[in-house]
Amino acid sequence: MSKLALFALAGVAVLTLWGRFGLVVAVVPVAENALRVGAQVVASAVLLGGAYVVSDVIETYVADLSADSDRITAHQEQLLTRLAQVGLLVLAGVTVLGIWGVNLGGLLVGAGFLGIVLGMAARQTLGSLIAGFVLMFARPFEIGDWVEIGNEEGFVTEITIMNTHMRNFDGEYVVVPNDLVANQSITNRSREGRLRIHMEVGIGYDDDPEEAAAIAENVLTGIGTIANNPEPYAIPSGFGDSAILLDLRFWIDPPTPQARWRSRAAAVEEIQDRFVEAGISIPYPQRTVTYPPETSKADETVERVERVERTDGDGRSADQSV
Repeated sequence: MSKLALFALAGVAVLTLWGRFGLVVAVVPVAENALRVGAQVVASAVLLGGAYVVSDVIETYVADLSADSDRITAHQEQLLTRLAQVGLLVLAGVTVLGIWGVNLGGLLVGAGFLGIVLGMAARQTLGSLIAGFVLMFARPFEIGDWVEIGNEEGFVTEITIMNTHMRNFDGEYVVVPNDLVANQSITNRSREGRLRIHMEVGIGYDDDPEEAAAIAENVLTGIGTIANNPEPYAIPSGFGDSAILLDLRFWIDPPTPQARWRSRAAAVEEIQDRFVEAGISIPYPQRTVTYPPETSKADETVERVERVERTDGDGRSADQSV
């Protein structure tokens, strides 16, 4: 730096000796302006480069922190990283604008109006963004959970700031915006580590409900996909149109769709076999229609119905039609 200053002084001295001092006077402001712009460019580049480097450092730090802690999910890791990076870049950008002498007051006013316009035009996008932050703190589900969100059911494969990604049981890839997730009921079947299954079976009114319930409980206890703690149970729960209803309830652990389907199928097959062996019937739906004997027009009604059944479409009796 000192050598550069010596060369500059030597140049000024030479120009003065040659009678070109006016040129020196004219060049000095230009040189000062160039030096100022150069310094601004260098400072801006250093600041933005430093922000980029610090951004990578923040991402690495949050990733390491998430790996060392079970309390930070992948969704939270992503949101924390993006928030820190955006905040750092905004701070660096404002500082750069200040270096170049930009009026930040007017810029903020313009940004405010622009934000209002963009907010009105992108309400759903902003709603998904805000819902993403809400889901980060509420944590109703995590990646790998078996959930039902509205009409969609499957496994959560990814959670981003804007969307929740799922894989349903048919292998379809489902993307649900976070604003819809936040506004719908969420059923998490994996959260408790086990799931209770409810089934209903009917037996004939001539059969013994206590015996049928004992057989059903014995069958459920012997199915491998059904947990024995708590033990499964079967109790008579009501009177159906054609059967006495037994309420069957049992647990699967861990809860998976495959375990639910297999336990249901095994319960239906084995309970039916055991009921057949014990002589317990599973009746078909049926109804008994009776007419009160005190109704004097009952016989006339029956006769009229039978006469209509014997009549074809044009109103003639079946015996008169050719």
